[in-house]
Amino acid sequence: MATTETQLMLSVGLIEKDVNGDTLWVWCYPSISPELRHLLLSKCCLTQDSRDFHTLVFGQFSRTWYYITTVEVQEPTALNKVTHFSIAVTAKDFNPEKYAALSRILCRMYIKHGNPVNMMEAYITVLTKGICQNDENGSFLIKDYDVRKAYLAGSIKDVVSQFGMETIILYTALMLKKRIVVHHPRIEALLEFTRVLPALTWHRKDWYILHPYVHLTDAELEDLKKCPGYIAGFVDPEVSNRSDLFDVFVNLPDSVITVSQGAKEAMTMGKLHKDIAQVIVQSAEDAERSDSQVIKDISIKTKEVLTNLFALADECEDSKITLEVLKQHHFPPATENFLFHLAAAEQLLRI
Repeated sequence: MATTETQLMLSVGLIEKDVNGDTLWVWCYPSISPELRHLLLSKCCLTQDSRDFHTLVFGQFSRTWYYITTVEVQEPTALNKVTHFSIAVTAKDFNPEKYAALSRILCRMYIKHGNPVNMMEAYITVLTKGICQNDENGSFLIKDYDVRKAYLAGSIKDVVSQFGMETIILYTALMLKKRIVVHHPRIEALLEFTRVLPALTWHRKDWYILHPYVHLTDAELEDLKKCPGYIAGFVDPEVSNRSDLFDVFVNLPDSVITVSQGAKEAMTMGKLHKDIAQVIVQSAEDAERSDSQVIKDISIKTKEVLTNLFALADECEDSKITLEVLKQHHFPPATENFLFHLAAAEQLLRI
């Protein structure tokens, strides 16, 4: 029986590179818009000039997630004129491990049979039954891939070990729904780092803010700008000159975080930030604590801040905070400033 979980998949597509070095979109099921097809081709490593080969890339465009798995065809197989191919799955949910596992099975089927019909049948079985069984290829069960697992799959400890107390800049930017741009020339490093960041604001469980693999094209930037706050990953170093795209810029290879001029006021740090930063660092540096425990520790600290904010809102008419109300509490300036901007981000501010 189809469940809401299985209804998350939208399409499966096939891109091939032949012996002449031409890369073509050859097949998809059930259908895909020309715009999305164009985007998937541009994200697929087979269409890129560099010789880089990426087993899996994933990203989001227009609230649709895409997962592209690429394999090299080892001779001899049913695919005699194809040197490489990619399977592109689109879906409504963020779950790289789930779609990578499914795509691996589809890839093996295609290599064995050389015909997309088998892939289509397998895809339909997953849609209707949430399972895909294949004698020598093992079985795939959708229910093994809980969304929480996907949210917790990255390592927050790695982020903190790289940035230490400066992790608070990322935390503050996310809490205030600011625009974070991350640059790294290696797509794998970018995906690994950016996917973790939404966990810093666990109370929202919003991975739609994540755009881990963006190119500097009009269509993609247009799509990005629809989000009030985001985490956007770029391999193109040119993005560092695009100050119109970010409030916070993360140069990942050099471990440098820069706050843009326009965001400095909202991002002013004070004692409250230092307290939160210490919680983050102490928790992450504790060898006994797992990544998910670290996320929980941060989330408990966030709850304290939000509880105080909601209490302030309750004092106000129609539960909307004003600057006057904040001023009556005589918070330190940086705390007052942070709470004011946080109230705006949480839609608790009277405009």
